[in-house]
Amino acid sequence: MTLEKPFNEDDLLDQQVNAGQLQAAGQWAMVWNKFRKHRLAVVALFVVGFIYFVALFAEFLAPYDPGKFDPRYTFAPPQSIGLFVDDGAGGSRFQLHVTGYDIVLNPTSFRREFTPDPSQVIPIGFFVAGQSYKMWGLFETNLHFIGPLDPSQPFFLVGADRLGRDLLSRTIHGTRISMSIGLVGVGLSLLIGMILGGISGYRGGMVDRVIQRVIEFIRSVPTIPLWLGLAAAMPKDWPPLQVYFSILVILSLIGWTEIARVVRGRFLSLRTDDFVIAARLDGVSEFRLIMRHMMPSLYSHIIAAITLAIPNMILAETSLSFLGLGLQPPIVSWGVLLQDTQNLRAITQAPWLFVPGLCVVVAVLSLNFLGDGVRDAADPYAK
Repeated sequence: MTLEKPFNEDDLLDQQVNAGQLQAAGQWAMVWNKFRKHRLAVVALFVVGFIYFVALFAEFLAPYDPGKFDPRYTFAPPQSIGLFVDDGAGGSRFQLHVTGYDIVLNPTSFRREFTPDPSQVIPIGFFVAGQSYKMWGLFETNLHFIGPLDPSQPFFLVGADRLGRDLLSRTIHGTRISMSIGLVGVGLSLLIGMILGGISGYRGGMVDRVIQRVIEFIRSVPTIPLWLGLAAAMPKDWPPLQVYFSILVILSLIGWTEIARVVRGRFLSLRTDDFVIAARLDGVSEFRLIMRHMMPSLYSHIIAAITLAIPNMILAETSLSFLGLGLQPPIVSWGVLLQDTQNLRAITQAPWLFVPGLCVVVAVLSLNFLGDGVRDAADPYAK
């Protein structure tokens, strides 16, 4: 026998209130209400937020300057964090620390081999003093989130590269370059795509056909050879900052086509709607009609297109830098860091050099999941 849930007037009233609030909610409230039900997208939102937090506070979070090197610790393996140390009286006390290295020269390969030395206890802590840096280029400080209490001691949580530089610090600093290229590059693509896509969808006719043929031509060219050709055309004597902005322009000139098609499709469907026709009959100018009446209905779709386009920008920059045609040292990006994985020794003896590649995978997957969630939430026909 099944027991029916007793009728509760309060529950019925709450349901009616919630239904009324949903009907009266605006576009963004309804998008958020649908988005938060997509659990994978919500998790991806927190992951992406954390990545951009790391990029914003890279100097503070990194234990060292990305250019600091120590030849004694070439390809030093990662150190593990310990919690307790011997107090000298037969007991133990709490102390965050890492274990030092016992360095031995291999007589066969003539390479240094690192083994943990438990007798070398290197205390570490949070908010410690270290190398001085300028936070966002505005003020100077030496406070770091984590690091050794004695800055002269080795501290490589993710290992060291071929010059003895801390890979964790370089990966954190590379986060800022790689993620900002994705964000700024998509911003430029968005500007170009919205202008050309809006003109194509609103005007139609010959203008639409010309813009669509240009889009089809750009999309028909293989992406990698086009990147390689444009990147190889840059002079080799340009300073790193100029190369950085050149890469942004190259990626933007190629990546605007998808956003333009999204905007064009929406404009084609909106220009015959009743509110657009009413605005035209009321004498509203074309600029005001586009910016005030038609464009706000595209914001949620544009955000979805942006979140799906940023991973392509990040992969493009990583590919160019990995091939040596994009960003170059001393600029630090994930693609530049992955250049060290092009030799056999890195694969066999220093697998921790692939950590920047793991960061690329996590960032791209998170942005794709986030984009899928935003796209589904912004679709008015989705249930």
